[in-house]
Amino acid sequence: MTMNRRRFLRSTAVASTALAAPMVLAEGHAKPRVVVIGGGAGGATAARYIAKDSAGDISVTLIEPTRTYYSCFFSNLYLGGFKAIDDIGHSYGRLAAAGVNVVHDWAVGVDRDLRRVTLAGGATLGYDKLILSPGIDFVDGAVPGWDISAQNAMPHAYKAGSQTELLKARIAAMPEGGTFAMVAPPNPYRCPPGPYERVSMVAHYLKTHNPTAKIIVADPKPKFSKMSLFEEGWGDHYPGMIDWIGEDFGGGVVEVDPGAMTLTIDGETLAVDVCNVIPAMKAGRIAEIAGVTDGNWAPVQAADMSSRADPDIHVLGDAAQQGDMPKSAFSANSQAKVCANAVRGALTGSAVFPARYANTCWSLISENDGVKVGATYEATPEKISRVDGFISQVGETGDVRKATYEESEGWYAGITADMLG
Repeated sequence: MTMNRRRFLRSTAVASTALAAPMVLAEGHAKPRVVVIGGGAGGATAARYIAKDSAGDISVTLIEPTRTYYSCFFSNLYLGGFKAIDDIGHSYGRLAAAGVNVVHDWAVGVDRDLRRVTLAGGATLGYDKLILSPGIDFVDGAVPGWDISAQNAMPHAYKAGSQTELLKARIAAMPEGGTFAMVAPPNPYRCPPGPYERVSMVAHYLKTHNPTAKIIVADPKPKFSKMSLFEEGWGDHYPGMIDWIGEDFGGGVVEVDPGAMTLTIDGETLAVDVCNVIPAMKAGRIAEIAGVTDGNWAPVQAADMSSRADPDIHVLGDAAQQGDMPKSAFSANSQAKVCANAVRGALTGSAVFPARYANTCWSLISENDGVKVGATYEATPEKISRVDGFISQVGETGDVRKATYEESEGWYAGITADMLG
């Protein structure tokens, strides 16, 4: 199925069979209050849908520290030279038209008993329902020799914006014939920006600007998503440039030295010119502060993305432990619509529809060589469960691959409008 903006919006809407929902009103307040923390694909979508579909009957506040949203999805295409940084930057201004109060600050505390969020600037916000969509943070000590203080020497570029610009600048400054190294993350990880699309985009840039350069990937996994498609593409477009070292060859036994700019794989130390370290991940810090994680991720109910620790808190996107869905922007957007419908129903008594989830992940390997994988899902008592799926095939024609890439461009336009107006 070809994806465009209209079809994307229609395909991710909830089903049409209504379920009864009780009305719950906020005690002592004129209207119920929803606070959303995190303005990415999950949080911005949830805030916008609750505000616009409740017609002003719910007060919606979005807490997001950054004033410009840089999408992780398509950030690899910036590294590859297919996009400018402004192409992936978006304003929060249009959310106000949907009735969302956008507050640019850090959420630093959650009092679940009082239903109150504390901001770094000192303000406090009461809520009836709290939605957490904070994305990811990194597991301390996941890559020996690296911590967040080393992110300028060895960028992760897994939170789009300045880190992405820094990594591209480092790649552009590589000496002729230099070495780019990536330390790939263990499962589960945020995708996009997928590590292997990133390898492809770095290779595309180097093929044009530094064709004798080499790429080393140290990977703790024995295999990865769309592996046969990437291996085919690397062989076709970048022969001899990329050396992938998986778990069986020591890719999981890695240390780095940011000061010396070295990478040690299974005891062998290599000098590199750029090192992109992508550590193991966990839910964004505010989910841990709120006490809704298992130590890494936040377990949720599949029917409405509500926390298993607190039914008045919902967790979306990368931070959620929900079952079979990947940690993608498409997933977060899909989950946000289910959550928004459930929250509106709980607070106003409006119709609540059965949960329906979908995901597609596109990757660009080279110019007009796009591949994809996707699935549909259902809510079960245990988890969000995969129903069926699809994946691009090895050996597809150039026309098919070009159409897949063009489909991803249509999706990008659709999701950013769906999130931010």
